[in-house]
Amino acid sequence: MPFPSFRERGLATYYNRRKICDMCSKSVVPKLSDAEWTVMEALWEKAPASGREVSDRTHPTTAWAYTTVKTLLSRLVEKGAVAEEKRGNQSFFSPLVTRKEARRSAVRALLDRAFGGTFGSLLQHMVEDERLSAKDRARLTAMLREEGISEP
Repeated sequence: MPFPSFRERGLATYYNRRKICDMCSKSVVPKLSDAEWTVMEALWEKAPASGREVSDRTHPTTAWAYTTVKTLLSRLVEKGAVAEEKRGNQSFFSPLVTRKEARRSAVRALLDRAFGGTFGSLLQHMVEDERLSAKDRARLTAMLREEGISEP
């Protein structure tokens, strides 16, 4: 039996992470650094992508060297957030974590770390300390009503 390709192993990692997720309802999305978020955004934009394509997409805002992008891609592969597929002598990368999953995990980490794990504390902070436009307030009120939560 031949050794599975990087893509197959990446998908197996994705599948296993999903199974673990389904069994315990706790997200197993790896924590992403700010630099890794930038690389993931480039991959969510269009994948699969070569290291050079990711570098070209991130360069206007980061001015990172190609080697920096390749290092970040390698770390993301190690974390199980990205799959690497070899085609000849070139690697192509695809996200194994969706933008929605990554956002959910990042927000959950922020809630746990800064707001005692409760969304209400974050919401209270946003209403009291941040500037919400009338449009944002109306949208928030509509969302709360939709969920069956009425205004006090």
